[in-house]
Amino acid sequence: MNVLVIAPHRDDEILGVGGTILKRKAAGDRVTVCVATASEGMEWTEHTKTIHREMLQAHAYCGIDRYIGLPFKPVILESYSRSDFNKALLQVVREEAPEEVYVPFWGDMQKDHRLVCEAAMVVLRAKYKHPVQRIYAYETLSETGINLPNAENAFLPNVFEDISDYLEQKLHALHFFASQMSDFPDLRSYQAVEALARLRGATADLPAAEAFMLIREIKRVGER
Repeated sequence: MNVLVIAPHRDDEILGVGGTILKRKAAGDRVTVCVATASEGMEWTEHTKTIHREMLQAHAYCGIDRYIGLPFKPVILESYSRSDFNKALLQVVREEAPEEVYVPFWGDMQKDHRLVCEAAMVVLRAKYKHPVQRIYAYETLSETGINLPNAENAFLPNVFEDISDYLEQKLHALHFFASQMSDFPDLRSYQAVEALARLRGATADLPAAEAFMLIREIKRVGER
């Protein structure tokens, strides 16, 4: 199975989907990570160079097959042409032909997350001739659940991926992002990541889990 994880920023993919990525790789699946605001082709700051190096180390540890960085800057994503952004993301989907796609949750605080989710849903429309079977929205600690309190911003998971055998590896992968992680009780701390995994697991009577919102699933003739 081909899996595509679309991340607004470097590290979102591990925070939100790290355990599932490790689980998919253990099953022999191909995993691609696309970072939407990678600033590829531009002059990088020292901060960008640092987090890019950290990301590559984390990806190598997780066995991620391919990294794709798009030529857009973080924080100002709304300043780019929507058409250009959609086209870039559509090209990724066409190249990778994923069967399973993970996108950031629309209700996240950071606007980049919402814009990436919206663009992803545009290019993942079923009218396009791609093999996408399932689309999931993932939660990102420090972004999910802290936006304005209303129904649209509520993350309501209905899929719980058992990552009991991969939680320690996920935490180890996050250790590569030393510049991004903080001490507890910061939401981007190892303790908070583990606590969320334990809570999501307990919800489904599992030792640890990652939770997702199933956006769309297509079952074609002959599929169970």
